[in-house]
Amino acid sequence: MEWREQVAAEKRAAFRDWEYWGRPVPGFGDPLARLLIVGLAPAAHGANRTGRMFTGDRSGDWLYSALHRAGFASQPGSDSVDDGLTLSDCFVTAIGRCAPPANKPTAEELTHCRPWLEAELDLLERVEVVVPLGGLAFNQVLRIYLDRGATVPKPRPRFGHGAELDLGPVGPAIIASYHPSQQNTFTGRLTEQMLDSVFARAMEVIES
Repeated sequence: MEWREQVAAEKRAAFRDWEYWGRPVPGFGDPLARLLIVGLAPAAHGANRTGRMFTGDRSGDWLYSALHRAGFASQPGSDSVDDGLTLSDCFVTAIGRCAPPANKPTAEELTHCRPWLEAELDLLERVEVVVPLGGLAFNQVLRIYLDRGATVPKPRPRFGHGAELDLGPVGPAIIASYHPSQQNTFTGRLTEQMLDSVFARAMEVIES
């Protein structure tokens, strides 16, 4: 929390004229969504600045561009909360709600943030597919649904891009994706085609 607020006060030179959000960031999207995307945490100068998940940074550019191509987003980019972006049949959230140092939330932080994610899961009653972005999000989503009585194959599935599992009657389908971080997109570990394939598969599951 202290670091989140420090970043908001000191700012980055390129955003010195912005009034940073500097608070926990809520989820964003369609309350009737059948697709739920779960990221890691707000970026220090992205969502921590703008107040909306995956808004104002390169990860968000990748995510919303892919969602636009898949028909879930009204436009391919997201710069601010008033840029006109709307999501259809899709909701975007994260396992952490405050920007963490080095983009690495601690286990304690994720424990504190978990009730907010669980509350969203309760409210989003129509979700059929969850796409966790990255291993931490994948593990946290599985942990929550396991605690809710979901059935997970043994041995427990490992995270990997495109990994898919059915949680039975208690939970939705899970389709994992690498996180669209610069570390992954700049190195080619995650390509547009790979991200598109995840959302195409999600749509197949929803429509089936």
